[in-house]
Amino acid sequence: MASGDFCLPGEGMEILQQGHPTKVYSRQLPPCNLSEEDLLQNPHFSKLLLSLSQHMDESGLSLSLAKEQAQAWKEVRLHKTTWLRSEILQRVIQELLVDYYVKIQDTNLTSEDKKFHETLEQQLLVTQLTQLLGPSQERAMPPLLGLEKADLLELMPPSEDFVWMRARLPLEVEEQLKKKCFTLLCYHDPNSDSDPETLKAAKVWKLAEILVSEKQQCQDARSQQKEQAVLLEKKRATCSQVLLRCLALLHRLLQEHRLKTQSELDRINAQYLEIKCSAMILKLRMEELKILSDTYTAEKVEVHRLIRDRLEGAIRLQKQDMEKSRQVLNTYEVLGEEFDKLVKEYTQLKQTTENRRWALQEFNKACR
Repeated sequence: MASGDFCLPGEGMEILQQGHPTKVYSRQLPPCNLSEEDLLQNPHFSKLLLSLSQHMDESGLSLSLAKEQAQAWKEVRLHKTTWLRSEILQRVIQELLVDYYVKIQDTNLTSEDKKFHETLEQQLLVTQLTQLLGPSQERAMPPLLGLEKADLLELMPPSEDFVWMRARLPLEVEEQLKKKCFTLLCYHDPNSDSDPETLKAAKVWKLAEILVSEKQQCQDARSQQKEQAVLLEKKRATCSQVLLRCLALLHRLLQEHRLKTQSELDRINAQYLEIKCSAMILKLRMEELKILSDTYTAEKVEVHRLIRDRLEGAIRLQKQDMEKSRQVLNTYEVLGEEFDKLVKEYTQLKQTTENRRWALQEFNKACR
């Protein structure tokens, strides 16, 4: 659906004036997430949604299906209530029997109490076994252990005991339920534990309404928490996008501005390091001069200066002699191989002369 096909601002404004339809759509049609800008750009689509909302409920079902669903939920709640009543009654009876077996060692139990609980237990067991067998005409398999319903009915307690037990059972059940209600009340309000029984009964009468109210508050708080979680997630996503944009801007600023100023910054740092190096050299020279001034007196320094001048003069003379010798050698090197032969012959003659002179000296020593 192109926005140009429905760009009728007049109709869109007319729809917007009909009771904030964006909120109506978001409530009646959950998939629709429309803004006022969408309604202004697509007025025909907005009219279509408005006409559909007259035939649908808030969950998106048609009115007929919603009515059938409500009736079905009503029947489910009715059956659930019936089942809960029977289940509660059965559990209370079982708890009566459990309490009886806990107190069976108590000598305060009367014979009527024992008779009541034994008759109740017997009646309960027979009833449960009869339910397990089920109707005989519906069984496709042989009965368990070959038992029939008539066999179990023979185990029923006497009719007089059953009538007497049945007349007493509502009082016992009522007492047991009262204890449970008082226990629940003390758990909900521990301060009620020390209240008299009449005040507890009055509080129990209002406890159901209080629990329903607290349950509704918890559900409302849970729904608000979910809404807050959704809003928090949206804000988190928005904050993440904003942070990413900020990081991109910072990166661009660094690239654009830091690179421009980096050369100037490097030049300033180089000048600083050069000046610092010169200062360190001057400081070292000053320390050197200080050490020399502390070590040598003016007379010693003058003597050292004279010695240095003489040594430097001797070095200059030696360099001059070395230069003259090098020139002589260069002159001899011009002669080439013949000069080398003459040098070798001269060397041999000089060695021969020295050997004969040594031999003559030895001979003269021997003659003496």
